[in-house]
Amino acid sequence: MDDGVIFVGNKPLMNYVMATMAKFSNGIGEVTLKARGRAISRAVDVAELIRRRVLPEIQLKKIDITTEELTDENGRDINVSGIEIVLAKP
Repeated sequence: MDDGVIFVGNKPLMNYVMATMAKFSNGIGEVTLKARGRAISRAVDVAELIRRRVLPEIQLKKIDITTEELTDENGRDINVSGIEIVLAKP
């Protein structure tokens, strides 16, 4: 597993902010926030909170959006959106 990746889910927003800050303070130069579905907005909130209030020197390096085709519990194919936000130290 990559040390610079944080999977954003349903936990409180500040948990992800603290995890991101911890990765940067441990010397990791790039942190990737990954989220799918309804957690996408939480990942964006984490990135913006880090950049605007907590660590203003952090830069937004890249944003990738994807759509994955998954099979639900009823056997139907569904599309799930995803996002990867890469934050980097200058």
